[in-house]
Amino acid sequence: MKSPVHRCRDVEHGRGQTETGAGSGSKSLQHEQRIPVSKDVITSSSSSAMWFIRDTCGIVCAIITWLLVFYADFVVLFVMLLPSKNLMYSIVNGTLFNTLAFLALASHLRAMCTDPGAVPKGNATKEYIESLQLKPGQVVYKCPKCCSIKPDRAHHCSVCKRCIRKMDHHCPWVNNCVGENNQKYFVLFTMYIALISLHSLLLVVFHFLYCFEDDWTKCSSFSPPATIILLILLCFEGLLFLIFTSVMFGTQVHSICTDETGIERLKGETGKWGKTPCWEAMKTAFGGPFSPSWFNPLSALSCKRDSVDHIAVPQGDIIEEDVIEIPLY
Repeated sequence: MKSPVHRCRDVEHGRGQTETGAGSGSKSLQHEQRIPVSKDVITSSSSSAMWFIRDTCGIVCAIITWLLVFYADFVVLFVMLLPSKNLMYSIVNGTLFNTLAFLALASHLRAMCTDPGAVPKGNATKEYIESLQLKPGQVVYKCPKCCSIKPDRAHHCSVCKRCIRKMDHHCPWVNNCVGENNQKYFVLFTMYIALISLHSLLLVVFHFLYCFEDDWTKCSSFSPPATIILLILLCFEGLLFLIFTSVMFGTQVHSICTDETGIERLKGETGKWGKTPCWEAMKTAFGGPFSPSWFNPLSALSCKRDSVDHIAVPQGDIIEEDVIEIPLY
């Protein structure tokens, strides 16, 4: 027997022969008032499993992100703080900068390696739909690209090649989609990058003022031209990423508070579901009531429903129609 993925390819290959009949049936269903299937019924793959997207562009962007953080840490420590005569100034700022840099990289790693909310591939089978025990009159939608049953507010990502629940966008800098399960880590990543960018800019300004008042040969262990070049590059990097990540942080918090993802806003799909109040949406995204764990990228999202993650998908033939009415005929 063929696997669901192979059957999915067969359906895609032969859809042209049934497109007319299926299309007319789909249109008639869409004109009728039907009850969509909630995302709570259609389970996703295990969020505890290792997740990594093998995309060349995303991998390169992720490596560049880490290298830029390491470069900023190098300039801050070896160009500005270690040569400083004020020991307390160096200890406080060095500890603060490295703590924020560690949290930023940990958030990046969690955002990159956490399942954003992928729907099981190839589960659009008659056996699986019957196992959901849906009521007559309900309708389910099949993604024609990955042959999965799409929950409400799920969208297909062409890079991840999966349907993602509450997909906001695909970010190459974290080499992953930003979705229901990893939005917290993406928000923390943008926040901590913005903070270390602001911190590095302030350190550059103070270092320039210190060097102008003192001898340039004594304020750094590098030569004056090398010091100036390193500081200018860090200033450019810090300013660029401060603006970029601050905007991204603001848009993500706005999306959470308005219960509206970026792709939903782009496609005009707003107002098709019951909006969650801002504070409740924040608690859902960050894993529970407000606590220090909100700012900890190493903490788990305890409010996620993981009890249904390992339900087996019954095997069967992929249904050809993209809009499927209950009961099945």
